[in-house]
Amino acid sequence: MPSNSESRIPSPESRTIAFVGGGNMARSLIGAQRARGVSAASIRVAEPRADAREALAREFGVPVFVDNPEAVAGAECVVLAVKPQMMRKVCEGLAGPLRKAHPLVISIAAGIRIAQLENLLGAGHAIVRCMPNTPALVGAGAAGLCANHKVSTEQRALAESILDAAGIVRWIDDEAQMDTVTALSGSGPAYFFLLVEAMEDAAVQLGLPRDTARALAAQTCLGAGHMLADGDETAAELRRRVTSPHGTTAAALDAFEQGGFRKLVERALAAAQRRGAEMSAELDSDA
Repeated sequence: MPSNSESRIPSPESRTIAFVGGGNMARSLIGAQRARGVSAASIRVAEPRADAREALAREFGVPVFVDNPEAVAGAECVVLAVKPQMMRKVCEGLAGPLRKAHPLVISIAAGIRIAQLENLLGAGHAIVRCMPNTPALVGAGAAGLCANHKVSTEQRALAESILDAAGIVRWIDDEAQMDTVTALSGSGPAYFFLLVEAMEDAAVQLGLPRDTARALAAQTCLGAGHMLADGDETAAELRRRVTSPHGTTAAALDAFEQGGFRKLVERALAAAQRRGAEMSAELDSDA
């Protein structure tokens, strides 16, 4: 008996998915679909760089194209996996080819609003705006999704099946919160890497060999992440559990608090959120 989540997912072989752009995020989603059992013939990729096309065809066996309209022809889902700065040019080139077919359109570009995609592609398209993150490359991604009113229940399930093959998915009802999703999980891996980098450097300054510091820092964070993701306790509860009064952990956490760690994190997420809104405004200003 299939699980509820499996029963909602359209048959992998029954949908043709076209990726416009074959960069790292597209590669992670393509790899996840292939691992799930989607046939290579059901996935098409448009990519302007010859070396990237060759790598995609070699690694995944998928058809690759230079021409975007040729790649999306006949597709029931089109994933726009291009940089925000390229979105206007890409959508203007696809508006004509997509006018009659009206496939589900999924955008993974930071800061680009659904209304902007509707204006660029023309009215009537079912559009899902998505913010995935780079851990999707190792099957541990976190993606926030937001849909316009044209997206059907089946199309929502299809969008979810494409993204949750590479990690977890959460639907966001208010699109205004997508810039917060971008600030939290979209940009979040870089915050984590910065913390690990700082921990490693500090340990080296205190005398540990670099390779030992790197291995211990990475494994410590991996284990802590598993405890948080796999258990029922909140981060605050887990933190309290490992913090003995007047112990070494308490001393370190006091130093973080004295340095304004929480306020710094608040400012960092707010800065990323603002930048997402600015990128949206920049697309409008290019009109």
